[in-house]
Amino acid sequence: MTQTERLDYILKYLIGELDYPNNKMKIPSSYKEKRFLMKSLLNIRPPQEISDEFIKVQDEFLKNEAEEKGIIDVYSLSAKDKISVWQGDITRLKVGAIVNAANSEMLGCFQAGHMCIDNVIHTASGVQLREECFDLMQEKRRKFGKDYVEPTGKAMITKGYNLPAKHVIHTVGPIVYGNLTESLKNDLASCYKSVLSCCIENKIKTVAFCCISTGVFHFPNEEAGKIAVKTVKEFLKKDSFIERVVFNVFKDLDLEIYNRLI
Repeated sequence: MTQTERLDYILKYLIGELDYPNNKMKIPSSYKEKRFLMKSLLNIRPPQEISDEFIKVQDEFLKNEAEEKGIIDVYSLSAKDKISVWQGDITRLKVGAIVNAANSEMLGCFQAGHMCIDNVIHTASGVQLREECFDLMQEKRRKFGKDYVEPTGKAMITKGYNLPAKHVIHTVGPIVYGNLTESLKNDLASCYKSVLSCCIENKIKTVAFCCISTGVFHFPNEEAGKIAVKTVKEFLKKDSFIERVVFNVFKDLDLEIYNRLI
């Protein structure tokens, strides 16, 4: 199969899963529109059974796409005291784990086409990531109760599946509704500590952080950067196991902030 043929197969399968009367959704003609539709359908797809053939075709498509985008080995990045700053798509990084800024349900974002990091990571990883997140959350709900949601500042690890990263570590950052309080600052620091502790527990030596809580969670970028850098530096001084920490940024603003702080 070519990439276009794989994409057409994936779209036909996902459209066929849609459960509503008179489903006559058509596959677009352009590759760009097809790819956006695939992303949107994956975003809204609930965790449910899927065929082995779909997984095979999806995995081939996503792995080829990752190669086409270009895979970046974190050890190729310049570093100061084990810390690197890199601007780009976090799903391109070959690293022990990338960090996902998740919501408390821990199943990914279900908004079709939304450009949040949660959607980006789930789309590049494939349907298996949501399945594993669902299974882990079901285990927690059997243990802690059916209404359990992941607390702010904790971390949950999964496989990376079709990502160059071996694992994804999901953490729920604090949401800033009004004034920035000390409690919110402590919660953000807990996200970084929990992720780094998770790395050590799972023998992961390299990790790439996104800018946790600075998007739709409205944490001020400058203050978030200060907390991230301070927390990571203090952690690395106490424990030498982790070999490289990458602060992955998307916005020019965050690039300037992290370069200045590092």
